[in-house]
Amino acid sequence: MANDNTQYRFRHTVGGRTFGFKNLADLMAKATPARSGDRLAGVAAETAEERAIAQMTLADVPLKLFLEDLLIPYEDDEITRLIIDEHDKGAFSVISHLTVGGFRDWLLSDLATPITLERIRLGVTPEMAAAVCKIMRNQDLILVSKKCHVKTAFRNTIGLPGHLSTRLQPNHPTDDLTGIAASILDGLMYANGDAVIGINPATDNVAQACRLMNMMDEVIQHYEIPTQSCVLTHVTNTIECIEQGAPVDLVFQSIGGTQATNDSFGFNLATLAEAREAALSLKRGTVGDNVMYFETGQGSSLSANAHHNLDQQTCEARAYAVARKFKPLLVNTVVGFIGPEYLFDGKEITRAGLEDHFCAKLLGLPMGCDVCYTNHAQADQNDMDNLMTLLAVAGCTFIMGIPGSDDIMLNYQTTSFHDAMYVRQALGLSPAPEFDQWLKHTNIFSDDQFTLNHKIPTAFETSLKRMLGDH
Repeated sequence: MANDNTQYRFRHTVGGRTFGFKNLADLMAKATPARSGDRLAGVAAETAEERAIAQMTLADVPLKLFLEDLLIPYEDDEITRLIIDEHDKGAFSVISHLTVGGFRDWLLSDLATPITLERIRLGVTPEMAAAVCKIMRNQDLILVSKKCHVKTAFRNTIGLPGHLSTRLQPNHPTDDLTGIAASILDGLMYANGDAVIGINPATDNVAQACRLMNMMDEVIQHYEIPTQSCVLTHVTNTIECIEQGAPVDLVFQSIGGTQATNDSFGFNLATLAEAREAALSLKRGTVGDNVMYFETGQGSSLSANAHHNLDQQTCEARAYAVARKFKPLLVNTVVGFIGPEYLFDGKEITRAGLEDHFCAKLLGLPMGCDVCYTNHAQADQNDMDNLMTLLAVAGCTFIMGIPGSDDIMLNYQTTSFHDAMYVRQALGLSPAPEFDQWLKHTNIFSDDQFTLNHKIPTAFETSLKRMLGDH
């Protein structure tokens, strides 16, 4: 709304009209592309005109201001303290003279090579990444993301250019081991599972987590699959599983961008540090020691009433500071999972997915995306095809692979085993190199890595006959 009152920290005049923004948080929120969560929170721009003016105003803000004008006070929030205390001034010196708009221009220029982008990572704060994201078009986000190379490793190497990995997600509504095993076999036959074989347990407790971990470990060891497993249980449950001798590969936790959000999730930074040390002590990795797996998603802080009047995209970017601290193997945004209250339709989901991927890659995270929606959102599978393809062009680290794209335990729609094959074939992308070699060795892939054999590999025949015999 036009206003020339001096109470506004930031002002921009156009055609004799002055638009005011109370503070940096207000300016960031008003500059954010439209989405239902910010409207629900009451922080969004009231009109497209106000949003455009906010973006113009934000473009003139110096990057240095984000180190001085903290969106959540230092003394109130351990995520803010993490961001400020671990900021690398040397890395920042390359871009410290720039405004938000100047940073956008620099990122899109030939000066921002993959090597240079790697050098500045620790000098970029989540708020800087969120700010520049707000004034970028979708194609800008794609182009810069593609230049950000982030490599991690555990039993295989994730994130190399020219590669796209998948999480094989064999969820089952009753955690039936035979049903889970059938989904794992199905996924492997479609070359899925190099990022992780990861189960969301229907019954979430330590005993069940250990049971699922042992089952997946048996499969991985029996078939000598160069991948890792994860049960997506609470981090404190995983610590207990480790104490009980369970075969834990990756430690999982959903994370948010404010201390209050993570408090509502039942953990803090110290909990994650304890879990990481426990997982490292097992020494189960063969080619690397990245042992953490984090999931995020726009709207989580607002749904926990822990957003401090910040827009949801800025809260999301702050979660990446938490992830970066613990050197994860994998991070992904579950982009449309919370529902249309936060991302209303396919257009908002698509924009959010590209934003999250861009900000995380810029900050140095191995970012993937659960390209998904709930059935009450104004979205369909064609919207997901579009987002998946755009993310793959942008160098997304991994996507989900689920039987038929329908998670029958979590009740949402995501990407299927076939979708991963499509995008790899369309864009000439390969699985992780160690996993790719295993696929060829087991004759799942023919000599042409994009062509599946139509015969069940000998190694799987006995197991399949046993499963069919049991039913």
